Amino acid sequence: MRRFPWILTLLTVAALVLLIGLGVWQVERLKWKEGLIAASEAAAAKPPAPLDQVLSDGDLEFRKALIVCPGLATAPYVELQSIHEGQAGVRLISACKPAGADFSLLIDRGFIADGVSARPRVIETSLPLVLIGEFRRFDPPGGLTPAPANGRFYARDTAAMARALKVQGPVRPEAVFAVTQTNPEFAALTPSAPPAAFSNNHFGYALTWFGLAIALLGFYVALLRRRLKKDDPQTAARRALGDRKEEEF
Repeated sequence: MRRFPWILTLLTVAALVLLIGLGVWQVERLKWKEGLIAASEAAAAKPPAPLDQVLSDGDLEFRKALIVCPGLATAPYVELQSIHEGQAGVRLISACKPAGADFSLLIDRGFIADGVSARPRVIETSLPLVLIGEFRRFDPPGGLTPAPANGRFYARDTAAMARALKVQGPVRPEAVFAVTQTNPEFAALTPSAPPAAFSNNHFGYALTWFGLAIALLGFYVALLRRRLKKDDPQTAARRALGDRKEEEF
């Protein structure tokens, strides 16, 4: 009788532990992602609040704040290459030092399509502008991102944008998207915040890992049964008898 396939069994057990572990990890990721989506939706549903209150709450993602930005409507800006609703263009980014604050924010004033060459005027003024801004976090630019040129950026880089705008003092790292008009007289500038980009495919990934584990287990059981069947004494006797009959024939 053949020996029990210990090596195959150990390899199968190790693979099963790995596949089941990956499936459980994806289930945990699913719960985490669902909680993140729920928290983001709850934050987005909150009404705009004064900037000081929003900052003191801690979690700024998707929170809307009432911000007083002196001179924002005619402030200098840099352009960020972007796409809005399938259309290529740029977003105008300006610095804002909120009234009474000791820091600056980088305000995304809105999107301008590539077909529009005009831009809002730039003059120095301290006229107050009240806007509603939505706070968002973003990933730092990768190593393959093109370097900014001629005032145009290809990724959000708070430090580099602040230097280009000659901002003095600390700058908060978050992006703030204007969701109300900063320049009502310039209709081509469309204020907007990008939609939430949460991919939630963890349920499908979990099913894939668990399915592979079941398939592996089925393959192992089938292989083991076939091996044991060959080693069964009655089966071996019948096989030997059949071999002798073939030789006599």
